[in-house]
Amino acid sequence: MAAAAGLWSEGNRCGQNGDFARALKSVNKILQISKDDVTALQCKVVCLIQNGNFKEALGIINTHTKVLTSDIIAFEKAYCEYRLNRIESALKTIQSASQQTDKLKELYGQVLYRLERYDDCLAAYRDLIRNSQDEYEEERKTNLSAVVAAQSTWEKVVPEDLGLREATYELCYNSACALIGQGKLNEAMKKLQKAEELCRQSLSEDSDVTEEDIEAELAIIHGQMAYIMQLQGRTEDALQLYNQIIKLKPTDVGLLAVIANNIITINKDQNVFDSKKKVKLTNAEGVEHKLSKKQLQAIEFNKALLAMYTNQADQCRKLSASLQSQSPEHLLPVLIQAAQLCREKQHAKAVALLQDFADQHPANAAEIKLTMAQLKIAQGSVTKACMILRSIEELQHKPGMVSALVTMYSHEEDIDSAIEVFTQAIQWYQQFQPKSPVHLSLIREAANFKLKHGRKKEAISDLEELWKQNPKDVHTLAQLISAYSLVDPEKAKVLSKHLPSSDTMSLKVDVDALENSHGATYVRKKAGKLTGENQQKEQGQGEVKKKKKKKKGKLPKNYDPKVTPDPERWLPMRERSYYRGRKKGKKKEQVGKGTQGSTTAGSSELDASRTASSPPTSPRPGSAAAVSATSNVIPPRHQKPAGAAATKKKQQQKKKKGAKGGW
Repeated sequence: MAAAAGLWSEGNRCGQNGDFARALKSVNKILQISKDDVTALQCKVVCLIQNGNFKEALGIINTHTKVLTSDIIAFEKAYCEYRLNRIESALKTIQSASQQTDKLKELYGQVLYRLERYDDCLAAYRDLIRNSQDEYEEERKTNLSAVVAAQSTWEKVVPEDLGLREATYELCYNSACALIGQGKLNEAMKKLQKAEELCRQSLSEDSDVTEEDIEAELAIIHGQMAYIMQLQGRTEDALQLYNQIIKLKPTDVGLLAVIANNIITINKDQNVFDSKKKVKLTNAEGVEHKLSKKQLQAIEFNKALLAMYTNQADQCRKLSASLQSQSPEHLLPVLIQAAQLCREKQHAKAVALLQDFADQHPANAAEIKLTMAQLKIAQGSVTKACMILRSIEELQHKPGMVSALVTMYSHEEDIDSAIEVFTQAIQWYQQFQPKSPVHLSLIREAANFKLKHGRKKEAISDLEELWKQNPKDVHTLAQLISAYSLVDPEKAKVLSKHLPSSDTMSLKVDVDALENSHGATYVRKKAGKLTGENQQKEQGQGEVKKKKKKKKGKLPKNYDPKVTPDPERWLPMRERSYYRGRKKGKKKEQVGKGTQGSTTAGSSELDASRTASSPPTSPRPGSAAAVSATSNVIPPRHQKPAGAAATKKKQQQKKKKGAKGGW
């Protein structure tokens, strides 16, 4: 017993000093004396947890279930399961505990967050904050704000104001994430800048913390800043910041995976080699436990798209099929498969695949049918594309859909179908939204379309409907009169009486003020309207400005007015159509003729690369100057005319008459 007491004392002292490795040795010695000692077993589990040996700790709990009952060791067991990422098991352990202690409630909140049950998690943390008062209150508020941020980001729930004082950088960061979820990017950026400032202040107070440690802690804040830049279209700035974070080599594999994924989305189908390197960061061990389901799903989608861009068809099909099995109702997997089929020129299979998905999932049929229509247009089947678009009932009356269908039918010269599209849309608005501005706009567009294509009577019917709804609309009345003038002039005259008089429509405009205003164009006034001072000014200006005499062009001395000038007289002699070259016997080497840089027939003889003794070589980088210096071809700018060289040679021969030449 004395030996056991000493071991207990030693184990307790080591535990208080944080030396759990030595404490574990003492506990093991106690268990050798009494193997079923409940307290010793419990202490051993705690020591193993403190040393990070969660699997071994859980093994001891499971092998001693008779001694270590759930009411004694529930928290330790649930915590081990949580740290081993057995989240569902941890939840069952917590719920089966006979007594819900504060520790279990804290762990329960963490488990619910990992399971993405945000509503239950929010309620759990509110209960904890309300019923506990200790030094961990700030951490609970931070966790509460993280739950609200997750709701805003992943569930698009408008976050409620929790009234938390953002005194720490963690609270500021979570608040910024909630703002990003709402799309308030500028406000979120300001919050992140405040979080960065608070983080630097907080960490710089500790003398043991280095600048590298501060940058590592700021990495997640900078990553979120880069994400905002990316959303704002500032991709170059975002890319630069992302790469700076990667160079720091942070230990958070989740952060690295998200940043790598975002870089891949910026690269798209460009810079594929860089994307293939970055995708390795998303495959790091433990990533699946650090990210939410939607984040992991987005990464898998991008992997499939990258496989498609890199022409890895089998890999693309495998990834997209896996995604479809995990989320059968999600659009992206089937769209990726269809895109891959289109890259393989299998458009018919792509359309069939999309049609099957639309039949199985009517809720998503609209988006799928839009894609099908796009494929049909790409194939040149515009009429079939129109049929697919018209089958989307919920979009038939939308102005954008009406405009697209009318444009396509007009392209196919199917005017009747185009008018039918207008009619169906107008009928829908008459039934459901008769006072909508879109309704009147569609009637007017239909009338204009019918007038353009010669359907005057139908257009008149639409214009009369418009005029009835707004008799004061002068524009509609003018259109109606214009249409009737082509069909029934008498009716047009009758309607023209409804037009306002010219007096009521006259505009009181000061013409002189308008002409003298800034930006008014010059208007020539009639001579008869010049009076007094203006006339004197005109005369004075006429005296100052004297007409310049136009000089006659000089003519050549041999000019003959009876002979038509040569139309090619402006071209050099050798470029004229009737030039036949010099007489035989006097033909010289024509080096350097023509424009600067051009080559002649004789240039091939001067090309050293054409001789057998000089095989073609590839110049080394930076050797361009050496190549031009040793070349046998004289640059055109330095060439001398052949005639000048011949004249110089004759002069030399005259000087050396009778003398023998030699070297």
